[in-house]
Amino acid sequence: MAKLTKRQKAAASAIDRDKLYGLEEALELVKTHATSKFDETVEISMNLGVDPRHADQMVRGVIQLPNGTGKNVRVAVFARDAKAEEAKEAGADIVGAEDLMESIQAGNMDFDRCVATPDMMAIVGRLGKVLGPRGLMPNPKLGTVTPNVGDAVKAAKGGQVEFRTEKTGIIHAGVGKASFSADALKENTKAFIDAVVKAKPSGAKGQYVRRIAVSSTMGPGVKLEISELI
Repeated sequence: MAKLTKRQKAAASAIDRDKLYGLEEALELVKTHATSKFDETVEISMNLGVDPRHADQMVRGVIQLPNGTGKNVRVAVFARDAKAEEAKEAGADIVGAEDLMESIQAGNMDFDRCVATPDMMAIVGRLGKVLGPRGLMPNPKLGTVTPNVGDAVKAAKGGQVEFRTEKTGIIHAGVGKASFSADALKENTKAFIDAVVKAKPSGAKGQYVRRIAVSSTMGPGVKLEISELI
């Protein structure tokens, strides 16, 4: 386990690990202790009462954060001809077809989101073992397999966040930057929590949302009072 710095120890000691904080107070604590030289990401972790090994308990979705993520999202698009040009005009960072597939197979994965037109899925399907584990496989349910590639690229770059449960039933995502105002972070965090709640699967039994915590990239976690949020 990595040794904590003096700054991290001081931040951790200022937070009661047994206390459940209101959202506003928690975000203020996160902002106060995000003192690194870079603009830290504000992250949320939600522990859900699901077992994602069962298909009817998988939680997955997409949310357009009202105030964006503050992150420069690199988008790769599988498209040809007019659709390729549409993607480029919308700001896609990488556009291609077979050449893009070969580049990814060679280990070039310099992008955060992947979009494809429906006719390109025969090519994209060959990359399932590469893109799937990284959560980058285009999916029509998430709007990343679509003929409207321009809109998909703009959404990805404008603050759209995908979420899915990890093996342990935890969902983890960034909801903004420490430099955001407290109100902007609050709006983004509530929007994200609402999206996860709405995505409750049919197979979920008992308490769905068990724990929620927020933190900055280098800061300690702050537990939230769930009853005030759901």
